Amino acid sequence: MDVKDSPEKHDNTTLGEVGLDQFAPYLMNRIMGRYNAAMQEEMAKLGLTTPQMRSLAVLSVRDGILIRELAVFAVVQQSTLSRALDTLAQNGLVRRQPDPDDSRATRIFLTDSGRAAFQRLWPHMSDAYQAMFAGIDADEKQAFVGTLQKMLKNIRKHDF
Repeated sequence: MDVKDSPEKHDNTTLGEVGLDQFAPYLMNRIMGRYNAAMQEEMAKLGLTTPQMRSLAVLSVRDGILIRELAVFAVVQQSTLSRALDTLAQNGLVRRQPDPDDSRATRIFLTDSGRAAFQRLWPHMSDAYQAMFAGIDADEKQAFVGTLQKMLKNIRKHDF
């Protein structure tokens, strides 16, 4: 369902009345901003940008996907992703391969070097993830992640 098709109506409440500390998009942006900042030093050591790191992370789980799918999963605009992939390919971390079913489409695969780079980054990603959930019990974490999954389903534009 697209946001504009949402069954809920605008209630004329202002952001000031809601408050930033009660506005979920603001909180999510702050959380992701801190997560990304926590990753900067480790990414810099590997010569990676945030779009490159996200691409390696997605490919570590969904190797060989189409570029347009990678853009969605990595939450990166396709033009930015294209530049990131150019650098990753030049550095030997990914390889492009034409899709066997559609000559216009390209699939992206991690190379052994790309997988090794991600494996060096993963412990830091995991530590930052765990830090976000410090003091939150397993049931609360599971409920939160379930809520995020429902929210994504409500607003996503793709079937994946």
